[in-house]
Amino acid sequence: MDPGRYQFDDFTVDPAGRSLCRSGAAVELGNRYFDALWLLLREHGRLVTKDRFMAEVWHGVPVTDEALTQCIRALRRLLGDDAGNPRFIETVPKHGYRFIGAVEVVEGNTRARAAFQISPNRWADALKAAAAATMGGGVAGVLGGLFYGFGIGIGAPMGGTSVLFVLLAINMTVGLTAGAGVGAGIAAAEFAPDRRWQWTVLGSAVGGLMTGGAARLVGLDAFALLLGRSPGDMTGASEGLILGAAVGFAAWAARRRMLTLSGSAALGGLVAAAAGIAISLSGGTFLGGSLDFLLRRFPESRVRLDAIGALFGEEGFGLVSKTATSGIECLLFGACVVGAMFFARPATIGAMRRGAL
Repeated sequence: MDPGRYQFDDFTVDPAGRSLCRSGAAVELGNRYFDALWLLLREHGRLVTKDRFMAEVWHGVPVTDEALTQCIRALRRLLGDDAGNPRFIETVPKHGYRFIGAVEVVEGNTRARAAFQISPNRWADALKAAAAATMGGGVAGVLGGLFYGFGIGIGAPMGGTSVLFVLLAINMTVGLTAGAGVGAGIAAAEFAPDRRWQWTVLGSAVGGLMTGGAARLVGLDAFALLLGRSPGDMTGASEGLILGAAVGFAAWAARRRMLTLSGSAALGGLVAAAAGIAISLSGGTFLGGSLDFLLRRFPESRVRLDAIGALFGEEGFGLVSKTATSGIECLLFGACVVGAMFFARPATIGAMRRGAL
């Protein structure tokens, strides 16, 4: 039986679709928190005891009372409620909680309207996601440029600073381009009829596909200006698609799980690093491999990758070094992009997570 929708203030809870909307824009909410809110709404006006929360939300899994306290605290922050002067969730000391706000139950025939409404909040969320991913990509590019700039061996003292700045410029430009593409794809997913992970992964993958090709052209031109030649096998569209899909999934998971800033960055870095290693092992080439390709054709060059190879126990820049640096480049990209998108979450979600942990 369709339980209908619950509406209070500017919030709409759809139990059948397990979704929460505010002013028509979907709000991410963890499964247990959703179950706790739904239980309170079903019993609105009546006391919900701690035992009922444990039985119907945690399903008998042993947890401390603090877990329930954190859950209620997080819901209050999400709803903009105040424990001292509650509008929605009232505490009944030593017994449980009660939903005291006015609730309207709407039957299922009009249920789809809020899900498909594109509100100003959704436009703002999309723009923030795109901007955050772009900035995250730029930061990752700077960090990658510093890694290579300080890690390579420079045979002559003159020109070392110039090489560092060129590598920084290449990395930052490629990072900004890739971040913008992935961010645009994730932003487009904000307008999907639901917030399923497939939309975010698809949008991010398409964005990575398109900008992977563009970033390759930028990188080839930059190398041609720097060394007079450019590698023919530098990372392109197919690698961008894989990396974009990986970062999109990590961004969705971090938002879905309401991870902290550090948790979001760690998840993004690990998932993207795994994708980068897989790409490298399958023949893809990132900046390190592209540099090595060129430098082998310029034996008289001052720039050497031997120092980086030595970090991974190799003489020169071999397969292990190429794979490891690919993983590092993608780790930086994933960590910075997904970490930056923590700041692009709707304010209520960010406040909820910061207050719950």
